[in-house]
Amino acid sequence: MKHTLWLSAALIAALSSAPVHAEEATLRAASAFGLGTAFSKPFETFVDWVNENGKGKVQIDLVGGPEAVPPFELGNAVSSGVVDMGNLPAGFYTNLVPEGDALKLSTNTVEDQRANGCFELIDNLHQEKMGVKYLARFGDQVPFHLYLTKPIDGPDLSGLTIRTTPTYQAFFEALGANLVRTAPGDVYTALERGTIDGYGWPIQGVLDLGWDEQTKFRVDPAFYHVEVGVIVNLDTWNSLTDDQKAFLEEAAAVLDKQNAESVAVNEAEDARQREAGIEIIEFTGDDAKTWLDTAYAEGWKHHEELNPAFAKKMKACF
Repeated sequence: MKHTLWLSAALIAALSSAPVHAEEATLRAASAFGLGTAFSKPFETFVDWVNENGKGKVQIDLVGGPEAVPPFELGNAVSSGVVDMGNLPAGFYTNLVPEGDALKLSTNTVEDQRANGCFELIDNLHQEKMGVKYLARFGDQVPFHLYLTKPIDGPDLSGLTIRTTPTYQAFFEALGANLVRTAPGDVYTALERGTIDGYGWPIQGVLDLGWDEQTKFRVDPAFYHVEVGVIVNLDTWNSLTDDQKAFLEEAAAVLDKQNAESVAVNEAEDARQREAGIEIIEFTGDDAKTWLDTAYAEGWKHHEELNPAFAKKMKACF
C-alpha cells in the first residue's frame, strides 16, 4: 500500500508542475515491556515527542506492550513487518542477531558509540541479518543485579533455579545455577510459587513490576548494562523520505539524551528497594572479583566464539 501511494505521488509529480508533498507516515510500534514500566517509559516519551513534533510528517501508533506482541516474538514481528517498530533488548532476538547481545558489555555511552563508529557497525549488522534499522538505544549506566528469595554467601549459585534471558545466561550457568527462561510477566507468579529462587534484572523497574513483594535479597556488585533498542523494519525505513528519516534520527538524538538521567534514577531505585525491605548481599574482595570476572569473561567468551571478528571490533569501540 505504501509503495502504491509513493508511485502515485511520483506520477503526479511527473505530470504536474505543482509541488508534491510527502504523505504523513504512520508507523505501528510495540514495546517488549508493559506500558508505563521502567523500560517502556523512555520509548513512550520518544513516541510522544515524535507525535507532537512530527504532525504531517511522521506519527507512531503504539499498539501496546506484551499483550500486543509477546516479548520474545517482537524481534520477529519487526523483522517480518507485522509491526513497523519495536522497543526491546537485543537479548530478546538472539535467534536473529546473536551478536547483538554483546551490547550489554559496553562501558561507554550511545553518543560515544555514534562518534566512534560503533553504532554504525551495530546498525549494519542488524540491517544485514535481521532486515531492520537500528535507530536508537537507551539504558546507558543502568546496571544489572541478581535478586533472590534466599541468601547466598559467595559467588556460587549451585542448587538455585534462576530466571534468565540470554543476557546473563552464560554468567549464571558458569556459577552453577539451574536456568529457566520466562517472559517478564511470568516472574511474579514463578517467585510466588517457588518455582524460581531469583532472577536477573536491572536496578530499575523491580518495584514497578511488584516483584519486591517476593524478593528478599539483591546481590552487589552490579554487572553489565541495560540496552533497550528501538528498531524499525528496513522496508518501512526505506519507504520513508529523506526528510522523514532525518526527523526520526532527530528523535533518536532526543532519546540519547535521556540516558544522562540514569544515574539519579538508579540512586532513587536503590533507596526504594532498601525501603521495601530488600536486603543487600555485597560481595567484597576475592568474591567480588570472582563475581565480576566471571560475568565479563563468560560474556566475551560467548561472542569471541560466535563471531571473533565482530567481537574484536566491539571490544575496541565499547
